[in-house]
This record gives sequence, structure tokens and C-alpha cells, in this order.
Amino acid sequence: MGVAAGPIRVVVAKPGLDGHDRGAKVIARALRDAGMEVIYTGLHQTPEQIVDTAIQEDADAIGLSILSGAHNTLFAAVIALLKERDAADILVFGGGIIPEADIAPLKEKGVAEIFTPGATTQSIVDWVRANVRQTAEA
Repeated sequence: MGVAAGPIRVVVAKPGLDGHDRGAKVIARALRDAGMEVIYTGLHQTPEQIVDTAIQEDADAIGLSILSGAHNTLFAAVIALLKERDAADILVFGGGIIPEADIAPLKEKGVAEIFTPGATTQSIVDWVRANVRQTAEA
């Protein structure tokens, strides 16, 4: 986990019952076009499936996209499973419909960054480049 050589590897995932993945696909494509290796898990993934994929794919980061309102529960579950499976070096960031009031508590739980509607794909790419590789090499 957290390879220091080669392109940044990011798992993009849609946890829970949320059935809308256009934003996740846009982000996955932007990261890919920026030279990163992207593994898109598809819809309706459990936290266990997401963490299993990230470990199996030797990912540097997991990008979670959620619109259903279950972000507090699902993001925390992913973070807890990463710690439990000795993979806490995999950075977790997220985006979607997340109220401003929930962002600080999510960060306290270990989510590295939250992107809300209106964030540009370039700002997300820039953040991943600036933060994920630094964490992977630390």
C-alpha cells in the first residue's frame, strides 16, 4: 500500500445505495487524464468491498462519492476498515452532497479532504497530486 514509484493509484468508489455515478465517472476520467491509474468500482459498493479493492490494487488513495446522505456512516466505515486491515496509509478523500457542518467531523475521523458541488476537476487533480504522493512517500 502506498507505492512510492510510478503513477498515483486511486480507487474511485460509490459506497452505499446511491445510484447516481456521473460525478464519480467525471472525477475518475479527470484523474486518469492527469496520468493517474484509476480503478472505478461501480455502484453500490460496501465499505468492505472498497477497502478490499484498494488493498488488492495497491492503491495510494480512495476517492468516495456520495449523494445519499449516508456519508458520515460510510466514510467512517471505510476509514475504520483501513485501520483494522493495516492500510491506514491509503488516503481517503470524498465528494458529493455533503453539508458544510459535516465536513470538519469527517476530517476529524480521518477523511483527508472533502469536495463539494462546484469543485473543479482541476482542483481535485491538483489536490491529489499535492497530497496523495506526499503521503505515499512519507
